[in-house]
Amino acid sequence: MSSAGPDIRCGRHVIRDDELQENFIRSAGPGGQNVNKVSTAVQLRFDAAASSLEERVRERMIRLAGSRATKDGVIVIEANRHRTQERNRADARERLAALLARAAEPPPPPRKKTKPSKGAIERRLKAKSGRAGIKKMRGKPAMD
Repeated sequence: MSSAGPDIRCGRHVIRDDELQENFIRSAGPGGQNVNKVSTAVQLRFDAAASSLEERVRERMIRLAGSRATKDGVIVIEANRHRTQERNRADARERLAALLARAAEPPPPPRKKTKPSKGAIERRLKAKSGRAGIKKMRGKPAMD
């Protein structure tokens, strides 16, 4: 039930091993004789809301986790791609590390507003009036 692996690091951000909880469950799907006897799938739980990460990274991590995050801020990652428990444990930790790396990225710089050039504005207005003239010609002629 408990985890015994290294801390997850991404730059200066660290998820300590004691903040993780691993449960070993039976994997779903085909697998022959062992599928109903051996608990090879891993359910990795990380309480992001109560973690030691800085608040910006914590909130972004919960948002990026999407449906893998509970309403209490616990991120649950299930790994059952591999046939062995060890490889599934490593896979779950790698996926959590990738999520941390995405959350720790600095936000993109703000967009600079651009203004259309004077020539572009003139061309747009000329095209609009040309289109209006074409549509005006479609109507019935005015009786004078």
